[in-house]
Amino acid sequence: MIEAIELTKTYNGFSAVNRVSFEVAEGETLGLIGTSGCGKSTTLKMLNRLIEPTAGRVFIGGEDTRKSQPEKLRRSIGYAIQETGLFPHYTVAENVAVVPRLLKWPDKRIARRTEELLELVGLSPEEFTRRYPHELSGGQQQRVGLARALAADPPIVLLDEPFGALDRITRRQIQQEFKQLESLLRKTVVLVTHDIFEAVTLCDRICVMDRGIVQQIGTPKTLVFQPDNDFVRDFFQADRFQLELYVTQLQDVMPWVSAQESSSEAAKRYTEEEHLLTVLEDMEESSLKSSRVQIVDRQNQPILTTHCQDLLTAFYRFKESF
Repeated sequence: MIEAIELTKTYNGFSAVNRVSFEVAEGETLGLIGTSGCGKSTTLKMLNRLIEPTAGRVFIGGEDTRKSQPEKLRRSIGYAIQETGLFPHYTVAENVAVVPRLLKWPDKRIARRTEELLELVGLSPEEFTRRYPHELSGGQQQRVGLARALAADPPIVLLDEPFGALDRITRRQIQQEFKQLESLLRKTVVLVTHDIFEAVTLCDRICVMDRGIVQQIGTPKTLVFQPDNDFVRDFFQADRFQLELYVTQLQDVMPWVSAQESSSEAAKRYTEEEHLLTVLEDMEESSLKSSRVQIVDRQNQPILTTHCQDLLTAFYRFKESF
């Protein structure tokens, strides 16, 4: 869906982005992360020509973006930023409807789409359509910004630190809601973030950048367990153990887990795709800390039952396989 080929942006002889290349498949979410000033936001803005590349090309759906008028290109791509960019003198409904109105949608279609999106992002249309941005909390403004990015139902959505200004609790809540948004499940998304956990939570693959250069592109699991160089290894180091547990799914450790005999002892059920960190945190917070865990498939059929402690032992054996 998106192909960036040796994108370069130079300012007064300084390369903010240096020959960056990647592909994003249809329906995939790619994260751009890295140190401050590494060029991730500049790279994102070159995809919709908010910034024109000094060199390199971008293809969307096989078409060279240089052949499209910038305004027309941007109307076909959803875009949300940390500051929300809401128009202060527009109501919530008017802000969400900006792109559909530019595309000359009928009023009834715009109203229907606006209500649908506000409900989707957890804002009651009856309560919020007539409000103005200054009457909203930061989290509510972020939701409106996301709704506006999705308003014209674009196949591609670009997100530049969309939750970065929020407190940790609100950010985690919106991240979880973001993963469940039906309107995003089939879209191609490029997400810029400085939050490592946000990247591993929301992204199928992650592109790690430093000083305008791509250091490694891979799945969260690959980056955490198989870093290509010292920079990538050090970038994840501060939170490495928690990240390792998060990117490890129960199905990953199952080859190293011995099934337990049937017992009357309670066993909490988890699907084989559940993150190991979630299971261990659940056990830590509940009275089932030392009890058994039952792993089930997508049809909720039992695969095996084991003790929580055995899962952690299996995790260390899984790590040794890399």
